[in-house]
Amino acid sequence: MSRTLRFGILTIQDQPWPTMVKQWKRIEMLGFDSIWISDHLVDPFSPRIDWFDGWALLAALATQTSKVKIGTLVTNFIYRNPAIIAKQAMTVDHISQGRLALGLGATAEFDPSHSMTGVKVWDASERVQRFREVIEIVDAMLRNETTTFQGRYYQVTDAQMHPAPIQKPRPPLTIAANGKTTLRIAAKYADTWNTYGGTDLSAQETYDVLHRNNELLDQYCAEIGRDPGEITRSFLVGFTGDEPFASMNAFCDFVGRYREIGIGEFIFYYDRPGWSPHKHLTADMLESVATEAIPVLRPKSVS
Repeated sequence: MSRTLRFGILTIQDQPWPTMVKQWKRIEMLGFDSIWISDHLVDPFSPRIDWFDGWALLAALATQTSKVKIGTLVTNFIYRNPAIIAKQAMTVDHISQGRLALGLGATAEFDPSHSMTGVKVWDASERVQRFREVIEIVDAMLRNETTTFQGRYYQVTDAQMHPAPIQKPRPPLTIAANGKTTLRIAAKYADTWNTYGGTDLSAQETYDVLHRNNELLDQYCAEIGRDPGEITRSFLVGFTGDEPFASMNAFCDFVGRYREIGIGEFIFYYDRPGWSPHKHLTADMLESVATEAIPVLRPKSVS
């Protein structure tokens, strides 16, 4: 079991800039460990609503905070070249003075980013292979001054990284993975493995999926000789039947239940007008959780 216990908030970039600044300042003030932004060309479920670019917004919001970890959950590589992702990550790591956590995921075939940027929809095999190559390039470029990589889908030749990132050996990678192949990629490269569990699952089904995939990640680490304890296990909450904000006891029970199977980080959506994946989440409940429940739970993270 991880010796740490972290709590983060994911904000959605459909609010005006002053509102986003206010949200991030409040989240940091409440003492959360991390704040995340999504990264799509548009909202995949409501393409016509207002929507800001994830990486541009992340860089700007980095200047509005001072202590909290910040990151993308997750970076969209449909329309982003991996060398550009690495350069963006290095830049934001400097802007934030070493607070960046770089999230990477395999994206999805239904993301309108494909059609809107003229990128054909990849089949599952190609998507995963591209994902692997993107991570290999990003990992190498953030570690080294010069990188050359010749893959099937991506190539870089003598790609330069100056200056180096502030964080050594590179900013930590949060890799989203739900299938066996992507879990193997996470086992090799991730500092944190993130999962949303699945969609339309009951609370018990979600628990079973996370338990099984967590054990698979341990197995894949063992196969390549990596200590599985090096990887934090992270749960993006909101797609399943769990209701952690029903009450303070419900929140503590929820965290404790998943803590038993090794989950060391919990990321929740920030409440937004008109839509929230969390039933019962209000501004008052978020503050109560931050100031009353989390301080009680944290000592239990030390094993």
